[in-house]
Amino acid sequence: MKSRKGVVLTAIVLFGTLFFAFRSNKNQIDGGDPLQQRLLNAVGSLLEQEHYSPKVVDDSFSKQVFKEFIDDLDGDKTLFLQSDINALKKYETRIDDEIHGAALQFEPAISLIYDKRLNEAIEIYKEILSKPFAFNVDESFLPDASKLAFAVNETERKERWRKKLKYFTLERYIELLDQKEKNKDKKDFIAKSEDSLELDARNSTLKFMDRYFRRIKKTYDEEKRFTAFINVITNLMDPHSDYYPPIEKRGFDERMSNNFYGIGATLTQDDNGVKIATLVTGGAAWKTRQIVAGDIIVKVGQSRDSLLDISGYETEDAVKLIRGNKGTEVTLTIKKQDGTLKTLSIIREKIDTEDGLARSAVIKKGNDKYGYIYLPDFYANFQDKDGYRCATDVAKEVIKLKEEQVKGIMIDLRFNGGGSLAEVVKMVGLFIKSGLVVQVKERGGAVDNITWRDTDESVLYDGPLTVMVNELSASASEIFAAAIQDYQRGVIIGSSSTYGKGTVQRPIPLGRTVDAYSGRTEYGAVTLTFQKFYRVNGGSTQLNGVIPDVIIPDTYEYLKFREKDNASALPWDAIPKADIKLWQSGYSENLSAISKKAQEKIAADSTFRLVQSNLKWLSKNNELPVSLKIEHYRDFKKQVSNSVNQNNQLLKLKTELDVSVMEADKDKFFNNPDENKGKRFQEWLKALKSDMYIAESLNIVSEIAMSKLASSN
Repeated sequence: MKSRKGVVLTAIVLFGTLFFAFRSNKNQIDGGDPLQQRLLNAVGSLLEQEHYSPKVVDDSFSKQVFKEFIDDLDGDKTLFLQSDINALKKYETRIDDEIHGAALQFEPAISLIYDKRLNEAIEIYKEILSKPFAFNVDESFLPDASKLAFAVNETERKERWRKKLKYFTLERYIELLDQKEKNKDKKDFIAKSEDSLELDARNSTLKFMDRYFRRIKKTYDEEKRFTAFINVITNLMDPHSDYYPPIEKRGFDERMSNNFYGIGATLTQDDNGVKIATLVTGGAAWKTRQIVAGDIIVKVGQSRDSLLDISGYETEDAVKLIRGNKGTEVTLTIKKQDGTLKTLSIIREKIDTEDGLARSAVIKKGNDKYGYIYLPDFYANFQDKDGYRCATDVAKEVIKLKEEQVKGIMIDLRFNGGGSLAEVVKMVGLFIKSGLVVQVKERGGAVDNITWRDTDESVLYDGPLTVMVNELSASASEIFAAAIQDYQRGVIIGSSSTYGKGTVQRPIPLGRTVDAYSGRTEYGAVTLTFQKFYRVNGGSTQLNGVIPDVIIPDTYEYLKFREKDNASALPWDAIPKADIKLWQSGYSENLSAISKKAQEKIAADSTFRLVQSNLKWLSKNNELPVSLKIEHYRDFKKQVSNSVNQNNQLLKLKTELDVSVMEADKDKFFNNPDENKGKRFQEWLKALKSDMYIAESLNIVSEIAMSKLASSN
């Protein structure tokens, strides 16, 4: 009998064969784009046959795709009319047939309507913004369009646009009025009339809308819309099964490996377009001696014969085109500050991404020093044996902190969206003796509680430990936090729960290999959910996430973006608890009491109570209609601003933490040959000093250290 790994490998090879078979039967397909047809059929087959918990692709599934894709194209219901939706209804139960091989009809049909309505929308907003708004009329705008039906006619749709644009303009108008009031007594300040300010506000909104629609017209083409259509289908299986076309797949690989190849420049955006902000000293662009900060990138191509005009592109769109595979060529046409144009071909080089790696600092409390480690991702570059590995980097930081003789260590996984499972296991192993880190359940029900364990009996660091998490700590971050919690190795500190992603994805490449170094293929890849994660205590991290030992209210608590807020998320369940040996130390028996004491202190803290009250108010009012009458809106905006500002002040430490870099890192921070990078490191260091959540973590880790000292005495 084949192992599960062998079955998956066979499925991948078979899928590639099927995909090429579809290519060879091009002329047998009737209707739609043949490549898109084959891609849809192949992805659908893969989802049904290999997904961990596939939904039945039937008429009910088709109706969900129909609704979700319309929402994807027109989430605020200002493009389509109800008559459009009625006309498309004939496809509502056909999409499952198209996934199973019927000719493509729905996506081409809705794309035709979309293009037409997009052009109409441009005419509508330009017409509306050509006339003044009356801000003394008592009317309201509902930002949450999910509560609205589609407009029944063009008059209703135009009225919806009018309120939306009035809302945008009112916001800008009030800002201009406030600036006028603030600067009225300043010398040489020219105070404009209210009519002039209203015109300026409308022009600002017009500029924003022009740029927004120019980007859609330029970049959201038929190919990208079809990609969005496929992703609606994959995401209905679960939120983390995705299709990545080639450029997006490259970006995914870059984020996972923290390895990038490009020209070595940071880009920014202004009214003139995508601009070179800074150059990396020694980077590919710097070496040309012909590119300087301030140059505008006008065109990008993979050769001089394939240059694409990128006017209207956002910075992120341009970056996708400029980055590429190792050692490949990119051609840029740049506009110099004197107006001349220059076309240059540059070989992409590795970009030093030290900004995205683990880093640390020392924080003093009294006479004692404590270590703080920040880890933005669980990155791993598997294509390069010398590439970055987060567990290796964290180990280096721990060694440096031990040399500083810190009394405890805090690991910050806030906003860490996860990454490599192998790196999580290695990183947990730095802090425990050998043992299971996470259990994995297969589609068929088999549970693997052997593979993902630390087998090294040595422990790099055995001192007091806290781990910081929040709502955006996901996947690998949750596995790490759960293992530390289940082994009673340290205290987990954070929001009411982590994100709740407890599923495992693997990429399945589509088409021929186009880059031997990375293994990327001509049609991208599908990242498919194959397995689920389970803690050593048997509970899944799926949906419920990890509940910290000490819960601290934060500014993201009431925003609905966790796994549990997604209707297609897989459910929580549990498997038998694994047999593990709990961490034994001179302080581990005190962790529960220390956590309880800290939680009681936070619960009684008037600052945190007020923060939570403000957050509840903001969350509730975020879903209500907004008045477009200026005095009412100003009152509302003032309340919002007061609540936000109050929270910002409440969460800012009155006395800054004593934060410093380690001796080994001083040159990186203060004598960096890349001056801009050095400044970014210094800004990061400064931000730590006023972080209240780090202060709470510091209090707890110091309590653990003192309890250890008391136990040893």
